[in-house]
Amino acid sequence: MKKTLIYIPLVACLVSLSGCEKGFDQLNTNPTAATALNPVFTFNNAIINTSYPGGMLIFEEPIVQQMFSPNSGILSGGNFNIDNRGSAGANAQLWQRYFRDNIRYLVDVLAKTKTDANRSNLYNMTRIWKALASMVLTDTYGDIPYTEAGLGYLSANVTPKYDTQESIYNDLIKELTEATAALDATKPTEAGEIMYGGDIAKWKKLGNSVLLRVGMRLSKVNPTLAQSTVQKAVAGGLMQSNADNCAVRNNANYQNSVGGTLNSTEAANYYLTGAFVDYLKSTSDPRLASIAVRYVGAKSGPEQTAAKANRDPAVQIGMPLGYDNGTIPAKAIADGLASFYDYSQLDRTRMGAFTAPCFLVTYAQTQLLLAEAVQRGWTTGSAADFYNAGVTAHMKQLGDYDATSLVSDANIAAYLQKNPYVAARGLELINTQYWVASFLNGPEAFANFRRSGFPALKPNPYPGKEIKGNFINRLSYPDSEISVNQAKVNEAIARQGPDNLDTRVWWDKQ
Repeated sequence: MKKTLIYIPLVACLVSLSGCEKGFDQLNTNPTAATALNPVFTFNNAIINTSYPGGMLIFEEPIVQQMFSPNSGILSGGNFNIDNRGSAGANAQLWQRYFRDNIRYLVDVLAKTKTDANRSNLYNMTRIWKALASMVLTDTYGDIPYTEAGLGYLSANVTPKYDTQESIYNDLIKELTEATAALDATKPTEAGEIMYGGDIAKWKKLGNSVLLRVGMRLSKVNPTLAQSTVQKAVAGGLMQSNADNCAVRNNANYQNSVGGTLNSTEAANYYLTGAFVDYLKSTSDPRLASIAVRYVGAKSGPEQTAAKANRDPAVQIGMPLGYDNGTIPAKAIADGLASFYDYSQLDRTRMGAFTAPCFLVTYAQTQLLLAEAVQRGWTTGSAADFYNAGVTAHMKQLGDYDATSLVSDANIAAYLQKNPYVAARGLELINTQYWVASFLNGPEAFANFRRSGFPALKPNPYPGKEIKGNFINRLSYPDSEISVNQAKVNEAIARQGPDNLDTRVWWDKQ
């Protein structure tokens, strides 16, 4: 077949291409795609990412002796009183979660809503949430980026300065006071936010309850400021019931990170401590039935089956601290168990489930802090009444994990009758109950333990510890931060003290 070649002048080609460019932008633009992001969605993302990471099980929970693993390697930390650095280290998980997935989103929301009169409530909700998140970070590490945190995308500041913890706490008081007062139910209330659905009254109670926590944190380092801050929070109005609790409500799409850890590769590696279980048993605490499960007779992880599960408080045996995976097997046999897999664990079908809520600030904690404030003479009321209300609230709160975890009114009454508030032991009783009420709220339990000195725990006897003192006082800065912001980190270290587990944060005055 004869082929025919057709020649088209170059000018015609150019004219044709020029014509094709008309409307090109419109043709290649998705008319249904969003061109701007509603800042409330960004805010919700930050809220979800405030849920504590699984690394809490490696440091905070073992430090306060509620739960730990006898295994070494990537699970090393508070169980052996040693550091765990590196990009995947446990000391990095809270840092990365909060700065990367929380603070930077909150800073973006603040920038987008600060001058928008119609979003003033969202702006002030975000200020409250940023104060809460920043408090968790500074309590854990000490000096941290604060005034320049999260500005990488807005001003290309990728090496933020570190602020002193004292200056951070002063600003937390200012931010919480101003933001809570500025919330206004007569303005758009942001029904799309996922914490309280735009309920301004609940947001005000959260702001003041966080302010109470801030004030009580200063009890050792600045009692005068602590008292005035507590009084300001009380006057503003605090949480009134469990309906006011601040918690990340997880589901199949947004799973509890601790639950994810306990229901996957580490299911057979974490155990309730002897200190925690023994305390609950010694006081006949009905919460033990809501918390613990023991796979009686289990000789391996695969043998931890539903058929062996026993939730009876009487059979629970906590694993003793001071052992590792090389020495715990013999200890288990000496304790009369089939193996170390036979010790009590957190019930991962209820409190340790994928969908378990993550409580951040609760009515129970707030009532117990009020009890201490009364005991110290910083506010009025009955310390015993606040104490009883706090214990009751936490026992009722357990029902949010599972209906079978709810403690009955009769059991609550029996417990309080057997374990009454005694003013002479007020601080010990209040803060020991705060320890129990903060179970799985690792960063808060760790902070209040350092502040109050209660419960009166015995030091972890593991022989290979790196710390010089009896307990870990802070977490070290992660290597991932040092590698990108070393100069500013070094400034903080020079001011605060060595970057190790012994250095105390500013408010943890001896």
